[in-house]
Amino acid sequence: MSIVLWILQILLAVVFLLAGAVKAFQSYDTLAARMPWVEDYSPTMVRVIGGLEILGALGLLLPGLLGSLPILTPVAAVGLAVIMVLAFLRHMARGENGQMGFTAVLFALLLLLAVGRFLLAPL
Repeated sequence: MSIVLWILQILLAVVFLLAGAVKAFQSYDTLAARMPWVEDYSPTMVRVIGGLEILGALGLLLPGLLGSLPILTPVAAVGLAVIMVLAFLRHMARGENGQMGFTAVLFALLLLLAVGRFLLAPL
């Protein structure tokens, strides 16, 4: 079970590191052209979302790799799951059905990881 959770941690960390980096470092206008939901938020808020996703990605990996504060891994998964709930609600309000499915899958995987690391195979 631990190997499956590590694979999940790595995959989710890559997804959120890349998604967060795009939001944190690409220009607001470029983001708005590619992601219409960006127009609902200020440039600062989009950067904050990106920064939180980067921190969450690091939280999925670093505690286990460094052997320090392993409780942070499932906590990071829960934090990212909360972001996914908020993203799902935003996509639903905007009628972005395609994005809702992907967001729901990420949410489910994050919950699986959180439960796995809290209860089944803690680090």
